[in-house]
Amino acid sequence: MKIAINCRSFLLKEHTGIGRYAFHLVHSLSQIDFTNEYLLYVQKGFFDTRRKIPKIKAKNFSVKWDAFNLGIEKTVGEADIYHSPSFDDLRIKGPKIIVTVHDLVFRAFAQGHTKETIATSEQQLKETVAKAERIICCSRSTYKDLLRWTNFDPAKLRLIYQGVERKDFYRLNEEETEVAARWLSLKGIRPPFLLFVGTIEPRKNLQNLLKAYSLLRHEGRFSGPLVVIGRAGWMSEDVSRILADEGLKEDVRFMGFVSNEELRYFYNLCEVFIFPSFFEGFGFPILEALSCGAAVVTSNVSSCPEVAGDAAILADPNQPISIAEAIDGLLKNEALKKQLQVRALKRAEEFSFEKTARETLGVYEEFRK
Repeated sequence: MKIAINCRSFLLKEHTGIGRYAFHLVHSLSQIDFTNEYLLYVQKGFFDTRRKIPKIKAKNFSVKWDAFNLGIEKTVGEADIYHSPSFDDLRIKGPKIIVTVHDLVFRAFAQGHTKETIATSEQQLKETVAKAERIICCSRSTYKDLLRWTNFDPAKLRLIYQGVERKDFYRLNEEETEVAARWLSLKGIRPPFLLFVGTIEPRKNLQNLLKAYSLLRHEGRFSGPLVVIGRAGWMSEDVSRILADEGLKEDVRFMGFVSNEELRYFYNLCEVFIFPSFFEGFGFPILEALSCGAAVVTSNVSSCPEVAGDAAILADPNQPISIAEAIDGLLKNEALKKQLQVRALKRAEEFSFEKTARETLGVYEEFRK
């Protein structure tokens, strides 16, 4: 079969969650499938230096470069399957269309989006439901949301979890830990510290984490810094206000975007990793932290408990005091913390991009004539 995959989401050097999923899906498929022919659709202008053409060594993978914005159909040519790893352009006739839906956050958490973003997402969802022969959901939470909010045929839905790149995210040995500690020290960060990873936007709920952190500091229950990793997104003004109101400007360290190697250092050396998101389609940072053996506190809503399993403490993301008590419970109970760290590594073993690729290949094979 000829299988076309849209690669738009991972052409930039710094991948978002969707870009990370699509990148690892393509690379994992190249390592397990040597039979089907893969056509990688790349829309990139000649003078666009920000985007990079994917380099796949497998002989059955070829790049279809759309340098003149001709569209998928004219660039790719004939194909049996077209897979869009997220909501995207579906203007192609002939192949069976498969779409990966990561979340319906524009409905579940509409207050975190602009009217324009919601309108665009609604149109993309409508088009996906109308054209897709299969929809891949990355969590049971998203699976249920699709059944709840669309009339898509349940028989055409497939649940396939995403994975974690273990070359990037793993438990450090003693020597590596010393290297990580020296690197963090050069950045002015010394354990113990709390860690948050995610785009600074309302859905990720940094606001309530800051309030929880303020409770811990002002009550003398934790004196170390809170490290925040991630870019500032939209509607992040409340964060600055809370920092000022709670007197936390000197205690919260904003690191921006960091490399996977650096992120591995933070996950390994943090006292507690906190991910109090209001809504997640999957939640890559949870899995990355578990894979590094971190003690995790996350939300009791959407896909967060689904990914964390029994390897995290759950908190109500709407209540700063609930987040604070969950963190404090781990700070006070070293035995519980170590127990969670053991569970974390075991839980992470259940997820891999190779498994994601094999199950996705199984969906492709459903259309073999």
